[in-house]
Amino acid sequence: MIALTYRIRPALKRHRKLRSPSGWSGQNASANRHIGKQGRAAVSDGTTPRVGVIGLGAMGLGTATALHERGLTVVGCDVAESACRAFEATGGRCAATPAELAAQCDVVLVVVVNAAQVEQVLFGESGLAHALAPGALVIQCATVAPSLAERLGARLAERGLLMLDAPISGGAAKARAGRLSVMASGSAEAFDKAGPVLDAMAEIVHRLGDSPGIGSSMKLVNQLLAGVHIVAAAEAVALGIRMGLEPRRVYEVITQSAGNSWMFENRVPHVLEGDYTPLSAVDIFVKDLNIVHETGRELAMPTPVAASALQQFTAAKGAGFGREDDAAVIKVYQRLSGIALPEAANGEGA
Repeated sequence: MIALTYRIRPALKRHRKLRSPSGWSGQNASANRHIGKQGRAAVSDGTTPRVGVIGLGAMGLGTATALHERGLTVVGCDVAESACRAFEATGGRCAATPAELAAQCDVVLVVVVNAAQVEQVLFGESGLAHALAPGALVIQCATVAPSLAERLGARLAERGLLMLDAPISGGAAKARAGRLSVMASGSAEAFDKAGPVLDAMAEIVHRLGDSPGIGSSMKLVNQLLAGVHIVAAAEAVALGIRMGLEPRRVYEVITQSAGNSWMFENRVPHVLEGDYTPLSAVDIFVKDLNIVHETGRELAMPTPVAASALQQFTAAKGAGFGREDDAAVIKVYQRLSGIALPEAANGEGA
């Protein structure tokens, strides 16, 4: 098994959040886009791959824009018309369906939300697998169960296609800056073909193994910690407010203390601004922590702390906050304790 980590660029300070529309990335689209059957593409003979990005939400749009700005030929695709328009406004091009995109690309990133969307994008009526040329590469970035990643890789291999199981992390701002962390596994051939794309989109690439499933396993470890840290941050800030502390002072002190975490530092500003515009929605962590729970159950591995965080996100979803930013989990504590949370200065926060 290969287990390498390589840093592509020197690390920068964390970026502030970026607002982006989304389609396959997490928001319901108002309309589907349609086009007729597409022929199979020819794999480019050039050294620079033609890249497709399916799912132009906060992460996908940022990634597609970063790739485009670094000189790669990029075609986007999203069921939300507004997401495609946003990418086109940066100088990118959009295809109407995954199949149309596949006819123009030899490397395709799938940056959608869930397993159902991944399977539809790959194997649906207008899916990638029907139109990509043999030898083309799918870089699967969505958070899915490791067992599903393994099955997807096998199905694509049957069609002569490569797959890199490559979940991403870092948030929308790092996606836009081309400084994501990538947890990847796949064949040496897949890594070789993905090289120019990973160079343009990632600050660091963790090369974890030679087959799909390993990257997704690592992403579940990350999502367990991320979800727990978001809930812990919400609970800590809520307790501070309940004790009469000013929330901005809580943020200032904790970010300079041992209790700090990346999620505390990144998410609490959303609470302070009273702005719950979704970058990563509550619904995402309901999904991801459910995958953690199911994977633990299959392995007879208890995950009680993750289960507690899942219940808080589920409560937030049940209270109507599912499509808000995941920092909105603090509103569960607000409802239970009656604390006053900061409001958006312009009155536009969710």
